[in-house]
Amino acid sequence: MELIPVIDLMGGVVVHARRGDRANYRPIASRLCEGAAPDDIARALRALAPFRTLYVADLDAIAGREPHRAELGGLAGHFARLWVDAGEARLAGPGLHRVLGTESMADAEGGLAALREGPAVLSLDHGPEGRRGPAELHERADLWPGEVIVMTLARVGGDAGPDYDRLRGVLARAGGRRVYAAGGVRDAADLRRLAEIGVAGVLLASALHDGRLGAEDLAAFMG
Repeated sequence: MELIPVIDLMGGVVVHARRGDRANYRPIASRLCEGAAPDDIARALRALAPFRTLYVADLDAIAGREPHRAELGGLAGHFARLWVDAGEARLAGPGLHRVLGTESMADAEGGLAALREGPAVLSLDHGPEGRRGPAELHERADLWPGEVIVMTLARVGGDAGPDYDRLRGVLARAGGRRVYAAGGVRDAADLRRLAEIGVAGVLLASALHDGRLGAEDLAAFMG
């Protein structure tokens, strides 16, 4: 099971995502390092564990503002792969893989056109109100690419735990696709349970920065 740290970028710094309430995100306060500069956070994450992939949510780009091009270029130097959700922005670079979030798709036709443009990871986004984006892309597994994220925004930065029921539902329809869990991971017990239900990987943020998941915990799943 691959463990993937998450960085949320807003206004040039890393912010602490909480339950999808982006208007109230503030610069992250991490036990791993001082400050919220993207490069410092990336170095601290690499010192914690040999993560191969970094997921980056460019919240400014998702909101239709200018992407963090310089910051993304710097982050690419620390990881073999960057998974980047930048909304409708078209970004390119070494190791950069586009994440297409359903919340940024106006309709299924546009989402499918974006998926056909090249290799991409599909994020099936869910807010407190339920599914976000075109219902067809949530329902039809035959339209999914090889890697799919189940993103439960209402559980990001919270203590409710992963959305196991939704993950099981996606896994049951995914065929040979790799399914990744995002949102709500609290500790090693959650990682063990996610491994047991068959997810290919897990996106992590709060539990890394507040110390609930330490180097030994991560090593047990990355060995």
